[in-house]
Amino acid sequence: MYNPLSTHADEFIDHAEVLETLAEAARKSSDKQVVRAILEKAALQKGLSHREAAILMDCNDPALEAQLYALAAEIKQHFYGNRIVLFAPLYLSNYCINGCVYCPYHAKNRSIPRKKLSQEEVAEEVRALIRMGHKRLALEAGEDPVHNPLSYILDSIRTIYDVREGGNSIRRVNVNIAATDVESYRKLKNAGIGTYILFQETYDKAKYQQLHPTGPKSNYDWHTEAMDRAQEGGCDDVGVGVLFGLGGYRYELTALLMHAEHLEARFGVGPHTISMPRICPADDVSLDSFPDALPDAIFRKLVAVLRVAVPYTGMIISTRESARMREQLLACGVSQISGGSRTSVGGYTTEARHDETAQFDVSDTRSLEEVVRWLLETDHIPSFCTACYREGRTGDRFMALCKSGKISLCCTPNALMTLKEYLMDYATPETRTIGEKLIAKSLTDIPEGRVRNLTIERLKAIESGSRDFRF
Repeated sequence: MYNPLSTHADEFIDHAEVLETLAEAARKSSDKQVVRAILEKAALQKGLSHREAAILMDCNDPALEAQLYALAAEIKQHFYGNRIVLFAPLYLSNYCINGCVYCPYHAKNRSIPRKKLSQEEVAEEVRALIRMGHKRLALEAGEDPVHNPLSYILDSIRTIYDVREGGNSIRRVNVNIAATDVESYRKLKNAGIGTYILFQETYDKAKYQQLHPTGPKSNYDWHTEAMDRAQEGGCDDVGVGVLFGLGGYRYELTALLMHAEHLEARFGVGPHTISMPRICPADDVSLDSFPDALPDAIFRKLVAVLRVAVPYTGMIISTRESARMREQLLACGVSQISGGSRTSVGGYTTEARHDETAQFDVSDTRSLEEVVRWLLETDHIPSFCTACYREGRTGDRFMALCKSGKISLCCTPNALMTLKEYLMDYATPETRTIGEKLIAKSLTDIPEGRVRNLTIERLKAIESGSRDFRF
């Protein structure tokens, strides 16, 4: 029986409730009056239930779909403005003992070379990322208690934070590693991580067990309940997501929102981020094996529905998506993207953009400089801000500010200041000119008063070397 307060995966992701939701959506999605009422509720910017979102997803009326996309853009603008947070993944190791059939790191793949970075190599990768201009990383590693124990992850986090390059450093490390126990999450939190990220891959238990035949990840309950343990261990910013295309997208959308409702009900705060990866080709992985792989139109609609359903949650799109698709998705809800990414172990210190240790093929191969320039030219503020983590604005503190609309008083000034820093330290003269014009224009959007005055003061201070962005 569905119970969002339960600690058991089979109850807060109740299979029968998902099926009932999908059946109801099939019945009601053609009723324009019902859909209009849901859109009117979404316009209040308080979110939607999983049942309401499922009806929106099934609605195929062109006029109502147009209203959905307009509303998604409006909600994204209200909570996040034109800021786009930038980050990069850092792959530490592709050793893995799991049997995930959609991932080239699976234990039985003999064609992929196995590689693990030493701490010296981690430091070199970090220096390369800093030289690009990055300030926020997402650590990635396969699950292998021998090659990639928690102690290795903790050592790598310390290494990353210790690296200095040209007076700059990485300010925030998010972590995407396998489900673990409460004490391990406590150690990760004490190491200074930002968000703990874990993709469910698929919420359909039968499908999950088919796709994860061996290894510790094959335990559906242990994996699905990981965010509860992370919260209990003090990781109050958690990031969820599914790998769209493994199962039916309607099922995944419904269950993903049920998971968000569970975290909100049990801990008072839903997921900090939702990642939106799609299955894509990789070594030993062909799309021919995945009949549920999504076309662009459906994927774009999923992003819009999720934006109106969970208006306070950051939404992430990686370089799995093409530059063209990423531009479309920014318009309907995405607030974070990776840039200049390498998905191979040691990829930032090699010339090749792809090698045999890559987890998946990168579609958007632009450099960080090119991504920043593109964002500026499309009137977005590229943000490298990490102040919320450093100031303790995480978990329910962050969400309270976000829901009240006050978070922009922190985010916009800090986005502008970190953009200014990037322009000074890394940008080409042409990009800096465009960026300076956008900063000047954006300052006029900050109301007169202390925040605007302090922003101007600190922007000037950056010219003299200040790096204090802690609003």
